[in-house]
Amino acid sequence: MALHRKAPHSHDIQTAARGAIDPIFARAGELAGAAKHELPAEGMRPDTAYQVVHDELMLDGNARLNLATFVTTWMEPQAQQLMAETFDKNMIDKDEYPRTADLEMRCVNMLARLWHSPDGEEATGTSTTGSSEAAMLGGMALKWRWRERMRKAGKPTDSPNMVMGINVQVCWEKFCRYWDIEMRLVPMEGDRFHLDAAEAVKQCDENTIGVIPVLGSTFDGSYEPVEEICAALDQLQADTGLDVPVHVDGASGAFVAPFLDPNVMWDFRLPRVQSINASGHKYGLVYPGVGWVVWRNPEALPEDLVFRVNYLGGEMPTFSLNFSRPGNQIVAQYYNFIRLGFDGYRRVQQAARDVATYVSAKVASMGPFQLITDGSELPVFAFALKPEITNYTVFDVSRMMREKGWLIPAYRFPANREDLAALRIVVKNGFTRDLADFLVDDLATSVEYLKRVEGSLPAEPGEGFHH
Repeated sequence: MALHRKAPHSHDIQTAARGAIDPIFARAGELAGAAKHELPAEGMRPDTAYQVVHDELMLDGNARLNLATFVTTWMEPQAQQLMAETFDKNMIDKDEYPRTADLEMRCVNMLARLWHSPDGEEATGTSTTGSSEAAMLGGMALKWRWRERMRKAGKPTDSPNMVMGINVQVCWEKFCRYWDIEMRLVPMEGDRFHLDAAEAVKQCDENTIGVIPVLGSTFDGSYEPVEEICAALDQLQADTGLDVPVHVDGASGAFVAPFLDPNVMWDFRLPRVQSINASGHKYGLVYPGVGWVVWRNPEALPEDLVFRVNYLGGEMPTFSLNFSRPGNQIVAQYYNFIRLGFDGYRRVQQAARDVATYVSAKVASMGPFQLITDGSELPVFAFALKPEITNYTVFDVSRMMREKGWLIPAYRFPANREDLAALRIVVKNGFTRDLADFLVDDLATSVEYLKRVEGSLPAEPGEGFHH
């Protein structure tokens, strides 16, 4: 048997070993806590910083179980890879990134044709950071066109107004406040939860810059009757001479109706529709950060709104509220367009609608709930408690479901239906039939628990809904 002697001490080896071990949760950055309100004097290792931020974000809700948001929460790995590869491309640098700029141009063309831009008209459009910016650009074009008409007629331009239902997204309230426009909101009445033709026309006068129908209300997922509104405005022009244009807020529905409801007339097939905005990051199936706006023709977008900027060696026409932004959302949108094609989008949106109507039927059969909508337009439905349920509220149901990981908003409807409190479920790509069954089971369990509650549960502060 061989004999072995004790090896001499090696300081270098032990020092290297200690450095290699260095347990991550025993490091200074983890033990002392991360800086929260001021820049730390010293930094930390990248893997430590990653772990600190990663662990805090675990306390957020699970995006896949967020049934409150319309925003995309799942994309294919290949799309995610493309987005990661193009984070560093500035969308505004069109001379430096001409291929990315070309992808944007292709997307605008595809959307113009999807929304039935007439062959004889030259549609124009742009990408934006989201549908809110796109809506504001559309609104600005309406105001500029109205102001020019009024100036030519020798009339004052200090009192513009815009007509819409009270169910519009908050971006329109921002637009009217920022650009000093009177917001003529048509309230809800009875079982009418959005704008209709008769109420829209009542609000119009010579200072109306446009009417804004919504293709998919955020409150209940229903389409507003764009064709009827346009027909009523056609009649108004025939009777009075007032020519009021329409901008369609297609944030969600503009990526649903073309594939599932081809006979619904809402887009450029209606001559009165001058522009359309949409969210690429909602039912366009892209992660947050991209919107689109398309105008019927160059005349619908006043030339003095377009800036021609000499930037980094090239002249660039631009119309936006922002400047630098990453090009990766544009890349992801184009990826979806060529990856899915028309039939792929149809299948994705049909699957979402099928799940939405499946879940809404299950909810209706539970007993305590009554449907407001059933998910047969947008894959979105709203439901309320029956009047006889008095010992708990929709806000209690929402809290119970949050404890199980589901984010389902509860909210009161606006004027004149503040008496109605509802829950709303948004079904998106990635919300499968299996997940739907788990949701239904958890909702049934929550209802069974709440049935046994005696008296009313205490309300939590800040109950409400921010769409």
